[in-house]
Amino acid sequence: MFILCCVVLVFGCGTPTFKPNTNRVVNGEDARPHSWPWQISLQVKHGSRFHHTCGGTLIGPRWVLTAGHCIWCLKLKHHDMSQQEGTEQIRDVLRIVVHPNWDIDHVGDGNDLALLKLDKSPIMNDNVGLACLPEAGEIPAHGAPCYISGWGNLYTHGPMPDKLQQALLPVVEYSVCSRSDWWGINVKRTMICAPKQSICFCYSQITCHEQGQGDSGGPLNCMGQDGKWYVQGVTSFVSSRTCNEVKKPTVFTRTSAFIKWIDDVS
Repeated sequence: MFILCCVVLVFGCGTPTFKPNTNRVVNGEDARPHSWPWQISLQVKHGSRFHHTCGGTLIGPRWVLTAGHCIWCLKLKHHDMSQQEGTEQIRDVLRIVVHPNWDIDHVGDGNDLALLKLDKSPIMNDNVGLACLPEAGEIPAHGAPCYISGWGNLYTHGPMPDKLQQALLPVVEYSVCSRSDWWGINVKRTMICAPKQSICFCYSQITCHEQGQGDSGGPLNCMGQDGKWYVQGVTSFVSSRTCNEVKKPTVFTRTSAFIKWIDDVS
């Protein structure tokens, strides 16, 4: 079961009614409510309560894009975890499709993607919209100002925030991120690297449902030249030793490398 407080804008993708706060360089802060309207929280039920485990992105009226290791998550919420916002909608997951080449025992091989199909489209309003998908093969430029968003731990072994967080993560090109003193052979051309700022944005390197550190599966939001927001990456892994480790930036599955697969499934 999914609980949805998000909906799809009729005006198309990547154009939130409430614009994100991008007027200054941020190391991490509360996001403006509903400014990342495609951001969802995937939650698993323990006893009578749901607990946040992974992020996800609404890319179609019935489709959620997340990481392959986030397939156990069951609930969707939009901004403030501490409140019932009154806009939640209940939906069932009709279908779960993990990328056929994803191997949980070999995270560094890539392909860390999954698509979740909802049983029916949520009711449309301006609280949540679709993220745009990039063109196949598109690669954000080195230094491109992208934003991560999510409810992950604020620092190593720290608490999860109630409110959705955002942070600026400039893209680091493959030729830098693949250096031996960076990620080396652990990063592939089908991935994107973006270093964290002072906010942690931690998450499990193995399975979000076990360690529940929160930002796995969430989007790397990058604005295109057309002024729309594109989900250029899906949060995959980071150093298991500590948050913000030098030369070990967050690694995202590069969405544009998998457009054909997404189109074929959805």
